[in-house]
Amino acid sequence: MATKIIVDCSTGVSQEVELTAEELAAGEAAAEAYRVSEEAREAAATQAATEKASGNAKLKALGLTDAEIAALVG
Repeated sequence: MATKIIVDCSTGVSQEVELTAEELAAGEAAAEAYRVSEEAREAAATQAATEKASGNAKLKALGLTDAEIAALVG
């Protein structure tokens, strides 16, 4: 079972206690929320990189050089 450490700062005494079902559920919910947000962040980063590459390819197709593209988007 998962545990936590409780420290009484006034006495310096610490004790290890098992997590409650509510604490375990909250931890699992937080981990799931983090996983979902990381997946969304990664998807957004991938989409942005794809759109940037597509935009640069379209500008190259118009005849712009890499330096001109960098000047426009930089």
